[in-house]
Amino acid sequence: MSTDINLFSPYQLGNLELPNRIVMAPLTRNRAGQGNVPHQLNATYYAQRASAGLIISEATQVAPTGQGYPHTPGIHSQEQVAGWKLVTDAVHQQGGRIFLQLWHVGRISHPDLQPDGELPVAPSAITPKGEALTYEGPKPFVTPRALETSEIPGIVEQYRQGAANALAAGFDGVEIHSANGYLLDQFLRDGTNQRTDKYGGSIENRARLLLEVTEAVTSVWGAKQVGVRLSPSGTFNDIRDSNPLETFGYVAQALNQFDLAYLHIFEAIDADIRHGTTVVPTSHLRDRYTGTIIVNGGYTREKANTVLANNAADLVAFGTLFISNPDLPQRLAINAPLNQPDQSTFYGGGEKGYTDYPFWSTASQKVGIS
Repeated sequence: MSTDINLFSPYQLGNLELPNRIVMAPLTRNRAGQGNVPHQLNATYYAQRASAGLIISEATQVAPTGQGYPHTPGIHSQEQVAGWKLVTDAVHQQGGRIFLQLWHVGRISHPDLQPDGELPVAPSAITPKGEALTYEGPKPFVTPRALETSEIPGIVEQYRQGAANALAAGFDGVEIHSANGYLLDQFLRDGTNQRTDKYGGSIENRARLLLEVTEAVTSVWGAKQVGVRLSPSGTFNDIRDSNPLETFGYVAQALNQFDLAYLHIFEAIDADIRHGTTVVPTSHLRDRYTGTIIVNGGYTREKANTVLANNAADLVAFGTLFISNPDLPQRLAINAPLNQPDQSTFYGGGEKGYTDYPFWSTASQKVGIS
């Protein structure tokens, strides 16, 4: 254990010097404007949180067919690029660093959210359990359309173009979203991928799309400005795999070839345990992946410092705590009380529960604390 390494130690991430090891996790907030374009309110929200060592943006669809929820931002139109430029400029003016998370939801969508009311696409025509959130409210998921082999290069190109658009929008890098039951995760898992072509069957085949996407995205950015997110223990969005230890051990090792900025691991949470997941310990991936690892999953200040001191991870991402504490690094540094999040305002709406949480300096002044 190294007592010298903690949340407040600097870290060299590729060409970025992070002042601390506190990462703002990607957080879907459903507050994009018309045309799924980021706007000034979003810029204010991210700029408030610029003291994070690194911000990873909310999941951002690389194509209209990649959308799975109302009012989530895209990175496939020039208007969206301009909107995101408002965000990156605001974050950089506050001295921050921000990556864009590239996203395609695959089957976790609904015809109401798809161009021309078409079916969502997926590796295989398997209906997920649960409901899609549409503009008219929740509706049962439909059976998706299995992608033709000939269509898959087009999916890879959507990620490459999304990466190029993120570069034009002024981001410091990108994260490939291959977690939480969305398209790339659907290809990795044998519970959702029952293909018989070169993208299905063996682990090598199921991982092929993620590796092709990673190659395409790094061709735009350079590997040290690209991260990948995985959720090897995840059950969210009715995702499952018969042998996740083997599947994700292979994926972690295969990603070494790119020399990426990081691997971002969303660890098992209580809901996954309740759903009977096979827990894939981060140590299982740490043994196979040679680069930087970010962990995420209900971390406290104390638990995060222990993980870092034990060299079990290099950076720690916080999600919910960043929603309600725009100045989270300062609060963690001085062990100040934390604002409690209002879950009723997590998704959709305006300033309330988004940009109106008080900073510690403001809150302490109101109660006479110095």
